[in-house]
Amino acid sequence: MSVRPTPGSASDMIIKVVLIFLVVMALLGVFGRMRLPRLLSSKKCPKCGRPRIGKGPCPCGKDT
Repeated sequence: MSVRPTPGSASDMIIKVVLIFLVVMALLGVFGRMRLPRLLSSKKCPKCGRPRIGKGPCPCGKDT
């Protein structure tokens, strides 16, 4: 007694795969938001608040 696949079963599987993918991407986004603000706050000048690129001094000249 074998069960023959119905015509709708392939589309059901595609929907499940897409939904699982979206859930995983949403979880990655949530964890990325929790981690990203800490990384960005450490890359700003403490005096003027401008983002620092690289390891050089801040363009405002007030870097401590």
